[in-house]
Amino acid sequence: MHPYRTHTCAQLSSGNVGETVRLSGWIHRKRDHGGVLFVDLRDHYGITQIVADSDSPALPVLEGLRVESVITIEGTVKARAAGTVNANLATGEIEIFARGVTVQSAAEELPMPVADEQPYPEDIRLKYRFLDLRRETLHKNIMTRVAVIADMRQRMNAVGFNEFSTPILTASSPEGARDFLVPSRIHAGKFYALPQAPQQYKQLLMVAGFDRYFQIAPCFRDEDPRADRLPGEFYQLDLEMSFVTQEEVWETMEPVIQGTFAAFAGEKAVTPAGEFPRIPYDEAMLKYGSDKPDLRNPLIISDVSSHFTSSGFGLFEKIVGGGGVVRVIPAPATHEKSRKFFDDMNDWARKEGYAGLGYVTRKGGEFGGPIAKNHGPERMAELYAELGLGENDGLFFAAGKEADAAKLAGAARIRCAEELGLIDESRFALCWIVDFPLYEWNEDEKKVDFSHNPFSMPQGGIEALEGQDPLTIKAYQYDLVCNGFEIASGSIRNHKPETMVKAFEITGLTQADVEERFGGMYRAFQYGAPPHGGMAAGVDRIIMLLCGAKNLREISLFPMNQRAEDLLMGAPSPAEPRALRDLHLRVVEPVGKVN
Repeated sequence: MHPYRTHTCAQLSSGNVGETVRLSGWIHRKRDHGGVLFVDLRDHYGITQIVADSDSPALPVLEGLRVESVITIEGTVKARAAGTVNANLATGEIEIFARGVTVQSAAEELPMPVADEQPYPEDIRLKYRFLDLRRETLHKNIMTRVAVIADMRQRMNAVGFNEFSTPILTASSPEGARDFLVPSRIHAGKFYALPQAPQQYKQLLMVAGFDRYFQIAPCFRDEDPRADRLPGEFYQLDLEMSFVTQEEVWETMEPVIQGTFAAFAGEKAVTPAGEFPRIPYDEAMLKYGSDKPDLRNPLIISDVSSHFTSSGFGLFEKIVGGGGVVRVIPAPATHEKSRKFFDDMNDWARKEGYAGLGYVTRKGGEFGGPIAKNHGPERMAELYAELGLGENDGLFFAAGKEADAAKLAGAARIRCAEELGLIDESRFALCWIVDFPLYEWNEDEKKVDFSHNPFSMPQGGIEALEGQDPLTIKAYQYDLVCNGFEIASGSIRNHKPETMVKAFEITGLTQADVEERFGGMYRAFQYGAPPHGGMAAGVDRIIMLLCGAKNLREISLFPMNQRAEDLLMGAPSPAEPRALRDLHLRVVEPVGKVN
């Protein structure tokens, strides 16, 4: 007999009754029924109930052990008595009568519970992550992660991609966040950077003639943590293709992403491959107030500025006359809502830092509220008719500069739908956001800057760069969005050296700057570069959505906390003086720091 186990804790059934078996695992729970001790023994695979009574030599040993101690049980498989079968367990038809027990490792008193999944302070959970990972939900999420990544790899191989590993120690790349720098011991005063993404390497692979590349790539960015992004590092399904249009990228990747979602979505519906809506960026910002819209939300934002060029409501007339806009969000079937519902929405907007959220109520065709009173019932009726609203629908107003009004309207659209229970939780709604602007105005530095990926091909090529207002140039650039989260981003790349230089010149860099910062790629483009494009899908975000988790820490093995600290391993930590000398470094305390 195997020294530790003949079966796992999920294998035994009524067909094994009468057999002598050996199981190993952790004591999950103990229940003392007056001379009869029931122990739930847990391993990676499941739980089996162990029984020990006064006839069992294992009883005194088991009574003295704490939960989470690791033991090996030898015993006989017995059928459970009628009425005690546990249909929720794979092994719920049987139990093991313990005839012997070996203690492999006794547990100390636990700093946090494992068997019960009640909320617990995050700092404790992260410090004792090895215990946290024993909890059923987190353990299951991690195994879902493993399966999702395996599924992605299989699907990418099936459509002709090859997996390559790109360097971790590399040069800085402009991905929009701070680099993690690694000092060089050999080259004093010089630094490697951990890759924010394998962007340049994957493009170089296309120049090298490999045609279709992918990897599950670790990426490193020194940025503040968010619920949908872990501090320090994250993983993405990174890919690149040669001789493709953006349409071909979409057609290739929709079945891959949709297939992975469908495989793990359970009973939730997933947008079919080939039917992902393709929404231009400008349309998304108008209709949804966001470039990552949640299409499960039926509310659509409209611009009604033309209705207020001359109006009895002076505030809106003044805003429109000054170049601002008025956007509206419908609040359907709110005739039974009290005034408090609308006032609460207004208060919410103020707490979010906005001047407020105007509104109009309507019940049985009668308009209510200051906006309707001043604008007039006839004009309000015209506006409602244009929007296709009914006699019992309310309306929220976001007014101001276009960017501010769009942001408020987008947030109010989500808030209103949540309050009214309008979001369809039964599906994953995927779409492409396309035609992103290549440039944006950097108000802090008072200059034109790249709005997204600096290596994207401008629509119109070098002619657009030379003859068009930079802020009107669109890029062959696209994001994949699911349920309000950006889950992938990509573009057709700028593979022509003269076009690449011109694109960077508009942001203030010279040809010499380009050659210095992106020398490897710039040189490569001199020797024949194929048209190419690709994307990167956020593995962590996709798994978070599929698991129904609210935070990326719930689908990651050993994450950092909100302060970018690894409480389990104690990182970051001070370096030894000798190590600093070897790296030609010394620590300079921040100005004003109090010890």
